[in-house]
Amino acid sequence: MQFERLVCDISFGEKVRIFSLDYLKCCKYIAHFDSPKYLFTKKLFSALIGSSQVLEDFLDFHGAKNNSDWYFYRELAAAVRHLSLGGYCQTHISNRLIFYDLKDNDTFEAHGTKALHFLRSALIHLAPVILAEAQRLRIPIPDDDYSMADFPGVTTSEQLAYDIYDTNKDLQKKNIIKIASELLHIASNFDALGLFEPVGIEEIRRMVPDRINEVEIRRFEMLVHNLQSSFDTYVIHGGYRFGDRKLKALRGHFSVVFHLLQMIGRLLHFYERHLHEAGYKSIYKQVQDRLASLVNPEQLLDCTINYGLYWVCFYLNNGRRLAQEIMNENIERSRIEVGIPQKLGFHSRPSLLVAKIVQHYGGQVEMVVGQDRFDASSVLDLQWAGGKINKEGVARVHFEGDVRALADIEILASVNYGEDSMGKGIPLPKALDYLR
Repeated sequence: MQFERLVCDISFGEKVRIFSLDYLKCCKYIAHFDSPKYLFTKKLFSALIGSSQVLEDFLDFHGAKNNSDWYFYRELAAAVRHLSLGGYCQTHISNRLIFYDLKDNDTFEAHGTKALHFLRSALIHLAPVILAEAQRLRIPIPDDDYSMADFPGVTTSEQLAYDIYDTNKDLQKKNIIKIASELLHIASNFDALGLFEPVGIEEIRRMVPDRINEVEIRRFEMLVHNLQSSFDTYVIHGGYRFGDRKLKALRGHFSVVFHLLQMIGRLLHFYERHLHEAGYKSIYKQVQDRLASLVNPEQLLDCTINYGLYWVCFYLNNGRRLAQEIMNENIERSRIEVGIPQKLGFHSRPSLLVAKIVQHYGGQVEMVVGQDRFDASSVLDLQWAGGKINKEGVARVHFEGDVRALADIEILASVNYGEDSMGKGIPLPKALDYLR
């Protein structure tokens, strides 16, 4: 109790000096930089993240968000934290890029360097303003300085011996199939947020935050993170250097997507919370305008959407193709024989339901009619098959491929593909709830 009283007896002024010390020391260090080409290592970003977060928490606890004298200092700490989090994620991508086995590495790397330069520049512009604001608030600026030696990069010319091998590990095909299926679902669902070419700032403003926002991005970030965790737990425990290259390339795809989503989420949070709409009170608008003069909102959005979101879509689509290939190499295959839909055959409704089953699992399935094969994930292909079936009077057909999809196609066929004799829809069995 005596200790608690002593801690609480420290004045606000003394505590804000203590909580600002490392933060201002970092700002003093980067304020000397005159170019974004100066090295911001992960250790420096980490120091900025940690020191700004504890300061922001301290100021929030003492009501800085509702105090006109301290609000700007608090918002500067938040800006440093979120920009540094974005910079940390992008630096991680740059450091690990060589191990990811990605296509278009050179173009992606060049775009990533440009994004990192923007984030570094923003922090360099903020640093002297933060120091000036601290002086205005009579917070002492630390006398000692950091040097480059305090913030080394993570890479060296040495590598530890590779003596834990995963090539002899039972890779458990069911886990590979499950993870590949989940990536296909994530990629399919992300299509709604898709960006397949750079767009202008007016289009970006229409997208953010109405369609693309922190909440949506964080949701996908969590899904991809869970996918990466499952992969590292159940498929490959080791690193990227050796082993099954195709599996590790798949891991590289959703790893780079995960870190890009982390960066996008942080930058969208900063834009939505601190630059987009700061509230109705004049002090909030004044601070918003001051932040916007230091961190250009248009450049921030361009970095977030035309770099981050564009490459997420690019690598999710590449990963989708790779996941499909890996899945088809690992799925358990079988063959079933089922009747055709009575009495209208494979018209649009039954064809759509069969295709949705196949798409749900992601593995390859074909409908076999005589000597002809049709892609069972394609409604159009199934309807072409339906024409042949009607013309030749075929009563039963075969499906070959992924046993998971075949089991559900059998269930669907047992209820006449969800139709009565007049072609009207009927309730589906509980096992096929996902088709509703």
